[in-house]
Amino acid sequence: MKTIREVSNLKDKKVLLRVDFNVPVSAKGEIEEPFRIEKQKETLNWLLGQGAKVILVSHITSVETFANLIPQLHMLLGKEINFIKSVSEIAIYLDHYAGPALLENIRQNEGEEKNDSEFAKQLATGFDIYINNAFAVCHRNHASLVAITGILPSYAGFLVEQEVAALSDVLKSPKEGKLIIIGGAKTSTKVPVIKNFLDKSDAILLGGVVANDVLKEKGQDMGSSVVDENSKELLSGIDLNDPRLIAPKDFVVFDNKILDIGEQTMKDYLDLIAKAKMIIWNGPMGLFENPVFAKGTNEVAQAISSSSSRSIIGGGDTISALDKAGLLNKFGFISTGGGAMLEFLAGNKLPGLEALS
Repeated sequence: MKTIREVSNLKDKKVLLRVDFNVPVSAKGEIEEPFRIEKQKETLNWLLGQGAKVILVSHITSVETFANLIPQLHMLLGKEINFIKSVSEIAIYLDHYAGPALLENIRQNEGEEKNDSEFAKQLATGFDIYINNAFAVCHRNHASLVAITGILPSYAGFLVEQEVAALSDVLKSPKEGKLIIIGGAKTSTKVPVIKNFLDKSDAILLGGVVANDVLKEKGQDMGSSVVDENSKELLSGIDLNDPRLIAPKDFVVFDNKILDIGEQTMKDYLDLIAKAKMIIWNGPMGLFENPVFAKGTNEVAQAISSSSSRSIIGGGDTISALDKAGLLNKFGFISTGGGAMLEFLAGNKLPGLEALS
């Protein structure tokens, strides 16, 4: 994978920088979790310091447009960011204006998600170099990630380089002392990781809906708890009785729903965390958004942050939980990717990374 370290001269070069600003935004229009945005600063500052002219490209799903977020991005990135309303206006900006700018939500263009080569050509017009610094969307086969690399000289930014190095280390490290913690709501995205690591780790600890599905298939009465209707199909190929696959023994139940792991499970999990040498965690243990049901997630977070093990954390909900607990800066490596991290750890190829090879 080629990185921006290999670019010899960036002075006055026009750079298309793919970033990930897909962050949650409140009903009041306030960015709720700026972690992904702040992780772009290193690459952006380096490019500007080298004399490059940078246009940033991203998508966002919590709101339709970036227009009202520009003042907040200015504060978070520590510099003025201009706004370009459409792809057709990029050339005008490059010719007549200075300073970094953000293009409007790239997914407003139908060619983006189709990985359309003609749209990629339009997007690339006027640029000298393309840089992908958006690891969190590298599992998407989209024009601003894949087709664009067939048109412009293309490189990975510092963040993508760091993500690949950290997650590759997870795959290469010995199974002894490796502990996987899987929670959250999307069992379908977590199963490939469980399959890939069941024989490559000491244990896999489960929480959230993932644990609910496993317990359901093992015969537990789940009451009104959230479970997948197709849990049997989702978990096909996994030995649910493997002693290394550890589901909760007790729970916090409210309104006939399991909403957090129980005290005994917490104790068991913390004991295993204390013995681990490497911990990979994706997905909260319960309904962490409600403080009443956040104890399991918070205790696991506190235990990992206090341990001497190497930790690799990822997933939007996990990051939000750590931020709420004030622990975001206490972990070895926090991945900006949720789905991308899971795809990588499942051993799958990511189109955005393959395109940089």
